[in-house]
Amino acid sequence: MSPVWGHVAGVMIVLMMLTFIGIWIWAWLPYHKRAFNRLSRLPMEDDVLPTDHPIPVTRPEDRA
Repeated sequence: MSPVWGHVAGVMIVLMMLTFIGIWIWAWLPYHKRAFNRLSRLPMEDDVLPTDHPIPVTRPEDRA
């Protein structure tokens, strides 16, 4: 194998690591806290939508 492939693999690993860290930081921004808290409570809600209603009902304050 050519030594170039080792450098290419190293650069790709660094790019993937930076992408992962960037997504992790984005997810932990305070801006997203309200939306993520709402989504975390979603499985515990007892509200059942009628089967003939194709679009879930949302409140304006839940839209980000």
